[in-house]
Amino acid sequence: MGGWTIGIIGGSGLYDVEGVEDGRWVDIDTPWGSPSDAVFTGRLGHARVAFLPRHGRGHRIAPSDLNARANIDALKRLGVTDVLAVSSIGSLAEERAPGTFTIVDQFIDRTVGRPSSFFGTGLVAHVSMADPVCPRLSAMAADAAEAAGASVHRGGIYLAMEGPQFSSRAESILYRQWGCDVIGMTAMPEAKLAREAELPYSLVGMVTDYDCWREGEEAVDVAAVIRQLSANAARARSMVVNLLKSLPEVRPASPIDTCLDTALITAPAARDPALLGKLDAVAGRVLG
Repeated sequence: MGGWTIGIIGGSGLYDVEGVEDGRWVDIDTPWGSPSDAVFTGRLGHARVAFLPRHGRGHRIAPSDLNARANIDALKRLGVTDVLAVSSIGSLAEERAPGTFTIVDQFIDRTVGRPSSFFGTGLVAHVSMADPVCPRLSAMAADAAEAAGASVHRGGIYLAMEGPQFSSRAESILYRQWGCDVIGMTAMPEAKLAREAELPYSLVGMVTDYDCWREGEEAVDVAAVIRQLSANAARARSMVVNLLKSLPEVRPASPIDTCLDTALITAPAARDPALLGKLDAVAGRVLG
């Protein structure tokens, strides 16, 4: 057990964290390339904070072009212990109205062509994604969002689409038939990579629109999304501050902290030295 270092990945609408003491931007190099931006580090309450704007300051990077491996590796190199991801999402359920928050607990991944693992030929590993988020951190995030005045749904299935185009009406209706609750473009492979890096992960989704499944509704457009983003942003910032201030001084261990103990399958003598070198932060604990 030790202290908290919370990595916050801010999506559309959350571009900073208020109230951080001794804050400074830190440039991080990773073997996987450049992260989306420098990382803003400091302290708030009992926790150290490492804030990374997912799309870069000024929202420069499209969802399909995000270097999620570099983003997660950079947070791990900074000593992050847990990751709170904040994302704007569309709703696939009537009760999840624009302005509400969903604490996601499951994913369906429909992205294509995005590198989704730190491991591969030369060092094969298989982590479990049966329960892809940290229930402890998710519960604290839900409490913090409610304290900020948000209407919160605890749990929900997130459909991760490729983008950058919004859904067709046929796709939106299909995803509802699958039982999905919300839709977005950025949580995958981010959540998978956080698990491989042994980082407990929680995703707070801020609903901006009803996607395009509702009969008689206008199609989603950026102008409408931006209007709702602005309305969501203040509560998102308050939620983050509430969460950080509520953390206990001592961080209890999580089973995710050691999930690589049973994930590596390649025999030590057959492991690729070049890949091992790239995994020094992500899997250094188990690779020695």
